[in-house]
Amino acid sequence: MNFDQLHPALQHHIVNSLGWRSLRPLQAASIDPLLAKEDAILLAPTAGGKTEAAVFPLFSRMLSEDWQGLGILYVCPIRALLNNLSERLEHYAGLIGRTVTVWHGDTTEGVRKRTRLDPPDVLLTTPESLEAQLVSAKLDNLAFFGQVRAIVIDEVHAFAGDDRGWHLLGVLSRLEAIVGRPIQRVGCSATVGNPHDLLTWLSPKGRRGQVLAPPAPSNASTDVRVDFVGSLDNAAQVISSLHRGSKRLVFCDSRAKVEDLAVRLRSRDVETFVSHSSLSLTERRDAEQAFAEARDCVIVATSTLELGIDVGDLDHVIQIDAPSTVASFLQRIGRTGRRAGTDRNCLFLALTENSLIRATALVSLWEQGWVEPIVPPPQPLHILAQQLMGLLLQEHGFTRADWRRHLEVFLQQADLAEADGQEILENMLSKSLLHEDSGRLWFGDAGEAIFGRRHFSEILAVFTAEPLFKVLHGRREVGHAHPMSFRGDARTKPLALGGRNWRITSVDWRRSVVQVEPTDEQGRIRFMGDPVPLSFEFCRACHTILTNSEMPEWLTRRGRERLQEIRDNHGFLRDGATTLTGTPGKATWWTFGGLVANQQLADGLHRSLGATVSATNFTVSIHDVGAWSTITDAIRALPDTAMNAPRVHSEDPAAVRALPLKFRECLGNAMLERVHDARTRSDAALAWIRGQAVVVDGSDAS
Repeated sequence: MNFDQLHPALQHHIVNSLGWRSLRPLQAASIDPLLAKEDAILLAPTAGGKTEAAVFPLFSRMLSEDWQGLGILYVCPIRALLNNLSERLEHYAGLIGRTVTVWHGDTTEGVRKRTRLDPPDVLLTTPESLEAQLVSAKLDNLAFFGQVRAIVIDEVHAFAGDDRGWHLLGVLSRLEAIVGRPIQRVGCSATVGNPHDLLTWLSPKGRRGQVLAPPAPSNASTDVRVDFVGSLDNAAQVISSLHRGSKRLVFCDSRAKVEDLAVRLRSRDVETFVSHSSLSLTERRDAEQAFAEARDCVIVATSTLELGIDVGDLDHVIQIDAPSTVASFLQRIGRTGRRAGTDRNCLFLALTENSLIRATALVSLWEQGWVEPIVPPPQPLHILAQQLMGLLLQEHGFTRADWRRHLEVFLQQADLAEADGQEILENMLSKSLLHEDSGRLWFGDAGEAIFGRRHFSEILAVFTAEPLFKVLHGRREVGHAHPMSFRGDARTKPLALGGRNWRITSVDWRRSVVQVEPTDEQGRIRFMGDPVPLSFEFCRACHTILTNSEMPEWLTRRGRERLQEIRDNHGFLRDGATTLTGTPGKATWWTFGGLVANQQLADGLHRSLGATVSATNFTVSIHDVGAWSTITDAIRALPDTAMNAPRVHSEDPAAVRALPLKFRECLGNAMLERVHDARTRSDAALAWIRGQAVVVDGSDAS
């Protein structure tokens, strides 16, 4: 039995101290591979025991091999999840006489100093904090990290799908260069569509690794309903009247909507708490703790409560509109049905016709067992530039021949070449971002000016943050708000934050601080946000919902009635075809190809027609063209080379400067074009669209 392979002391405490009669399937399956030092992806639904599946075998190795000093890094994408895990991991480690410490941006300097002097056996941290330690002059990297044997990456899918994943792999590459050996990599995730690709991304070539995803028996049934309510006020009325006496977690996919709904629920005497990233740490912790201890209440949250944070036993999950992925839905519905005799459940409350279509399509995909593949963004050249600057700080400068040893593993995983790094260094030298003295590189005058503020802290943040202002009630920090919320006339209007209404009393533009006091007037808040690109498969499912005559049984009566109206209004759509509607002066091409593909099509049409063309997930809009035949001819003439042609050209400095990439100053225009073009392609969608007929006003014009 796998359990017998664990260290006897750990076996004893699992049985006697924890009182476990058996391990869950994933926990048993992980023992042999992790004891054999293999890399692994551990897959299980929310609350499926992934944390224990990862750490128990590593604790066993720690005891059997007598690890001393810091042996395990445990990385999470958000601080709240680290805080939530710390008590449980401290308990497990304490049973075998080992220690756990949390280190992230909120950790006090006193705790950090004690940690540097006496490293724990397990360190819970974020990738950003891990890199901050590597570049800190207060830390001897080899002495502190030299005994690290393994890293556990929780919610690994949340890293792999964006540039934070490349940043993490870059930091890991540098860490392995410090310790002089491979570090075992264990990723934990809920269900993903391509787990073996995720393992390939995480585990460097030549290392042994496995995907572990044994079937997990579950007696809980699933209850999903999709309703159309038409407005946020109607949603608040439904939530306030449903499930009284129970604990309800409501997901919204914008912070502004969270605040608006919370205020409306409180006006209906519903005990309501709020959680999102722009609230202060104190506000979030107070809300989550109060919700965990309450009974008849609601907590309204963004995705901050999607990633496994424990807020106690939940009775119901409610989704306003629809998330953008099936994976997010699985995370959210997985918050329910954990107690014996309870069901997993989710109620969708659609506010618009578009969100009703999306919710219906999402549940249909879920019923089919489809989950999005995780696709790391290609060509992370700007992250290579960031890692080179981080390495400069870590090593206090380096020569042109030094850097590859530290980042060789990262280059291989990111499919980049040494020549790419050399080109970045040459470009940075040409712009005075770097300076070379006697063969050793360091920051130049321009590099100091751009990145040197606050001890080069900007280098440690991969993304550019919104320009948020701190909101204070007296000395208590409530959270953060975008300056749009109090510019001009908006300053005289109440602000909604933390589920409460505030009157703005002063704005300090120099210090980016806003003072507020409570008010009974209805408030509002605004945050910036870009359209969310939906996958091609998701958009095709939306098209199927509109062209299908079947009515899903999980739609409520109101949902069925409104969906039928929407189908009637979109009767021009045909299965196996794309459709042009409107007039030649303002035409809409219904492709359902997703935002990425549609933007490529829009750029191609703009080049060929000279018209104003814009894109959404479902459509391409074409303005100021004189005849249908002109448009249809342009669509038919779109060759692959035109659709895949660079959208940003190196000879266009203004367009290059506008690219949404941090550290773009470090890359030459050709490299920026390379990154951008690699990330704005959707070949499968384009191939499908080009293979369809084009229908105009009900007649086949292809």
